[in-house]
Amino acid sequence: MRLTVNGEEREFDEGLTVAGLLALMKVPKRGTAVARNDRVVQHSEQAGVFVKAGDRIEIIRAVAGG
Repeated sequence: MRLTVNGEEREFDEGLTVAGLLALMKVPKRGTAVARNDRVVQHSEQAGVFVKAGDRIEIIRAVAGG
């Protein structure tokens, strides 16, 4: 299935959850926020929210520094 992740169209297997997508992309859970189709997916819900073809996923990482 095709998803748009941070503005880039990418191909993934069907049946993927938000948590599975993050794991597949090696994105750490800590300090990461995810929006699916402009709606934030809470950390506690990521394992149960499935992504679908055509979804827009935004992954935002908090970065410390100064």
